[in-house]
Amino acid sequence: MREATTPDAQPPVTGEPGEGEPSTGDEPRIKVTLSSASVYPRKAPFAFEAAAHLGYDGMEVMVWSDSTTQDAKALAKLSADVGVPIRSVHAPTLLVSQRVWGRLPGPKLERTVDLALELGAGTVVVHPPFRWQGLYARGFADHVRELNAATGVTIAVENMYPWRGRKREVQAYLPGWDPTDHPYDKVTLDLSHAAVARQDSLALLDVFGDRLAHVHLADGTDSMSDEHLVPGRGGQPCDKVLGELVRRGWEGDVVVEIATRRARTAAERFEDLAASLAFARTYLQPGPHAEYAPPPGHEHRHLDAW
Repeated sequence: MREATTPDAQPPVTGEPGEGEPSTGDEPRIKVTLSSASVYPRKAPFAFEAAAHLGYDGMEVMVWSDSTTQDAKALAKLSADVGVPIRSVHAPTLLVSQRVWGRLPGPKLERTVDLALELGAGTVVVHPPFRWQGLYARGFADHVRELNAATGVTIAVENMYPWRGRKREVQAYLPGWDPTDHPYDKVTLDLSHAAVARQDSLALLDVFGDRLAHVHLADGTDSMSDEHLVPGRGGQPCDKVLGELVRRGWEGDVVVEIATRRARTAAERFEDLAASLAFARTYLQPGPHAEYAPPPGHEHRHLDAW
């Protein structure tokens, strides 16, 4: 096998219309970026190289245990070296990143906003607090609003989902997993999370309305697991969501955030990243276009994203 950072798989699309694909002459206004989480357990340099090779419009950096994701200078160098801008940053609010930058969620969010400012990224994605962070949760919405007003960075709170066991459901987030019920100025729609919550992501576009600032593109089923499948391999109406964003003239970023943790080779990982980009570019193309269905996933792929 070749060196993992040198892809064996060639992408089916680039930033230009593909051969034989109709073009209206209209350039899509919506950028398609890649979350660095999409290459886990590979690290940030691999993600930047993949984004550059496949033709993504930018990066979303997931801050977690990978030291590069916590270092503004290292990230700026990666971005400059491969020519891919960093357009958004995801705060270290996953279970797996609870120890990153300490345990206090408020300072962690503030440090993420500072990182975004240093990198020129306009958006910070954050999860609502966990239920054991009750004291912070009471002032969470106000803290988000104050940071946004003070810095100009768009802080978009992500929709989550109830944690389910075989016999019961656990409310793991405060003030709640559904941002519909809370006064956040801006929100992120994650289609995989909507699948776990058994919500229709197309309907959520109307629910969120003008508050929708950011989209995480991935598919899922009504499984108890957060799957983050390649779009088109699950049950969410990913194609219709993207088409509706275009119809509405929405101008945020669509971020591919899929799970490739079980990929056996760099080629398999690149195939999934390329298929996701092809899907996004197809349905974000204004005017008539060909349909696109991603190739079947690899049989070894595990369903649990993180």
